Amino acid sequence: MTSAKRPRLILASASPRRAALLRRIGWDFSVHPVAIDESSRPGEEAERGSMRLAREKALHCRRNHPQDYVLGADTVVSIDRAWLGKPRDRDEAREMLHRLSGRTHHVFSGVALVAADGTVHEGVSATEVTFASLSEEEIERYLDSSEPYDKAGAYAIQGAASWFIEGVRGSVTNVVGLPLEVLRRLARESGLGAAR
Repeated sequence: MTSAKRPRLILASASPRRAALLRRIGWDFSVHPVAIDESSRPGEEAERGSMRLAREKALHCRRNHPQDYVLGADTVVSIDRAWLGKPRDRDEAREMLHRLSGRTHHVFSGVALVAADGTVHEGVSATEVTFASLSEEEIERYLDSSEPYDKAGAYAIQGAASWFIEGVRGSVTNVVGLPLEVLRRLARESGLGAAR
């Protein structure tokens, strides 16, 4: 008699920051990133967009892992109602940092956890981040690093850009890319349980 295979947790993301957060809380998981169109839809607000993209990633990944729990997440930086995604190049990263300099912006992370039975559990986190006024020298020095180029809004709060931050109101793990307070709730709702 063979025992039923225990469902695994699959992370539908290539983000090393999300994987690091899951490892930090002691979770056992596999990484299987998916490629979807991450552009915004006309008139779509950042909060709704982050949730839609997280759900699409999780459901897309689940096609190949129908017996497992699948976790999708998406982080969007928003200022003046505009989305700031990952910069395409140095010029776009520079433009984003100028836009954030000396101002408060919002970071939204949508999280979708598809349970082994196919039920989708989802939530979103919102955080306000205030940047100091950045000098041209600070921006150019930061652009010389590899850090800005694969991050929404062209910065990593857990990296060298922490030097730019004057205030954070809300979840810091949200800004990193995976709000653990939302994941904890979804894990309980879905039956996945505590980190292991």
